[in-house]
Order: sequence, then structure tokens, then C-alpha cells
Amino acid sequence: MKHKSIFVSAGAVMASFAAYANSPFISKVLDFCPAPGQFVNVVPEIPSDATEEDVNAIVLGQIGGDRNPGMVSLGAYGGYVVFAFDHPVVNLEGEYDFRIYGNALSSSAGGSGGGSEPGIVMVSEDVNGNGLADDPWYEIAGSEHSNPLSFKDFRITYHKTPADHQPVPDVGSPAVVDKEYIMFTTNQPGFETGYVQKNRFHAQSYWPEWIKAETLEFEGTRLPGNAVNKGEGGAEYWVLNAFGWGYADNLPNNDEPGIKIEWAVDSEGNPVHLDKIDFIKVYTGVSQSCGWIGETSTEICGAEDLHPDAAYNGVENVFADDSILTLVGASRDAVCVRTDLDGVAYEMFCVNGMRVAEGTLRSGDNHIGTGGLSGGVYVLRAGNRSLKISGF
Repeated sequence: MKHKSIFVSAGAVMASFAAYANSPFISKVLDFCPAPGQFVNVVPEIPSDATEEDVNAIVLGQIGGDRNPGMVSLGAYGGYVVFAFDHPVVNLEGEYDFRIYGNALSSSAGGSGGGSEPGIVMVSEDVNGNGLADDPWYEIAGSEHSNPLSFKDFRITYHKTPADHQPVPDVGSPAVVDKEYIMFTTNQPGFETGYVQKNRFHAQSYWPEWIKAETLEFEGTRLPGNAVNKGEGGAEYWVLNAFGWGYADNLPNNDEPGIKIEWAVDSEGNPVHLDKIDFIKVYTGVSQSCGWIGETSTEICGAEDLHPDAAYNGVENVFADDSILTLVGASRDAVCVRTDLDGVAYEMFCVNGMRVAEGTLRSGDNHIGTGGLSGGVYVLRAGNRSLKISGF
């Protein structure tokens, strides 16, 4: 924290930049869970008895419905927020698709950035159409994704401070009144334990008080530390350098071009194709403490779809006639499709846009092998017809 009071495309994607029919700004917050941090419970202020619905409404009031309305702090590493617009965000090839606003600052100390607290961005499509963010998530692979100092599959657990805990001041940094305030443990060798430190500027509890659990666990990619103490003679002058691209709260808003959906990768780091997304998640991507300015924590001040009225023509809009293309059955080894078509090429795709099968349909029953595929939702296209297939 800076210290300061698929679905698969079956048609073309087009953009129209006339008067917006869709709001370009956040319209819904689905989840908010900050990690411990010096602005937790105050940015925004959330009562200790708040329900999940209360929390989401309070956060939406801060970051929704305007270009830069307010601010929420995600706390230390892993703290996150999940939000959506009132429409899907369309992937326009080669263009920046959405922008996330933060409170990153430039520094006069030279180098890049100065007050950058990068948050990792995740995207998801509502494949099952239930309006919930319960489908696969894909990471936006920013400039540090392939950095050998980025730790993949990082897992951290914060432990709530016992009531009888005695503060341990930091003699090397007088502003730190408790250098062992909230302990955390991780799975990263050489970084197995650490603390969220407490400073004299923020006296409230750093634990999200509406969450009654004794531990909080987060996992994802841990970005390299970006903080440098440029102070001399024992003085503290912290500079938090910006990364190249692809993160939230990384560059000043006026310098931030945005995020491209085409940067999305799966859990193995493989590129995925998403014609559109429905949900965005941002989590603090750095785990570090910086003396008197405290832990590094991503702040979010809103988000904007950069082409809110872009039209998406995908398989959801392709006419499907069960009298012409019918799913007869699906098993672990094959799906059976009945059709009146004859000699028509088909393609089958998984939800990330990868083609997994192709061939030619004949009139009658057709068996398509699925033995090498994992269970999930697939799309079969034949001519201008389509079927969603699941259950094997």
C-alpha cells in the first residue's frame, strides 16, 4: 500500500463506437476477500457484522458505475476482488479490451514507477450460463509471467494474531510498531514464514473483521519483489518499480493502456482463446513489506470496458435445429450425433477455443471418439449448426 491520507467464434466480431448501449464501468461485485493489510477495514470501511451481500454492495459503491469513483485495498499478497460489467467484454484481436484503474504513482527517483503495487488479473467466461464465477479462470500473462523469479503455484496462509500477542517493535524502522503482527506461512522454499507488519499510522485491526476464520489462505502466482530502498545513511526511501505491462495498479492511470484478453493463459501457461469474458478477478501479486510504508497491497479504483458495444457473434447466436443436428448420447469413449446432413465437415471445440476433433458427418448416426478428452463442455459445429455437448 502506498502510504497516503467460449465460447468458439462462429462469426465475426465487430465494434461500434456510437452512443454506448452498455455501461463501460463495473456493474456488479461478486466477491471481495482482502488479505491482512494496513487499510483493511477502512478502505473501504466495512462493519464487523457485514454479510457477504453487504460487503459486495459496499465494494461496488466504491469501484462501480464511474471511471474512477472510489478505492478498495486488497491487502497483502492474494487478497482479491471479483467483478463484472453488465455485458460480456469482447476480445477484439490486437486491441486493448479493458482497463483497471488503481492509484499507482510515478517517482522522481529515476527508474520505472515509484509507487507500483501490481495486481495479477484473471478472466473467466460464464460457460454454464448461471451468472456465477464458477467456471475456469485464466491468468493474464503480464510481462513477468516468464520471469524465473515469479513463483508459480504459490500458496500463503495468514494466521490471525492471538489476543495475548505482545507487539515487537522494529528498532531499524521506528514507524513499525510490530514487526511480528500477523504471521504467514508459505510453500515457497526460502520464504516459508513472514509477517504482515503493523505501523504507527494505522492502529485498527489489519485482519478483515467481518471474516471470522482464524486463517486465510490464498494461492496463485507470486511476482518478484519490486521494492528498492534508495535511502542512505539508515534513512528509508522506498521506490516500488513498475513492471512492463499486464497488471492492475502498476502504472499511473494516465499511462495505463489496458489489458488484452488475448494474453490469457491456462494453469499450465498455455495460451487460450476466449472470444469474450464475463468475470474479472484481481489479486495482490507481490508479497513484501517496505518499512514505514508497510506491505505492498494492490488498490482498485474501478475498471472500464474499452469497447462496451462491441458485438459478439459466437455459437450462442448460431441457429441450432434438433431435427437437423441431434445429440443422441455421450459416454467416456464417444458421442453420438444424429443428422440429416450428408458430407458436411464438423469441428468440435473445448471451452478455451481449442479444436479437439474434426471430420465429416454422414446422414444418420455418427460416432465421434472422445476417449482422449477430459469431461466438460464442448461445442460441435457443422455448417451453420451447433450443439453444446457435456456429460462424458
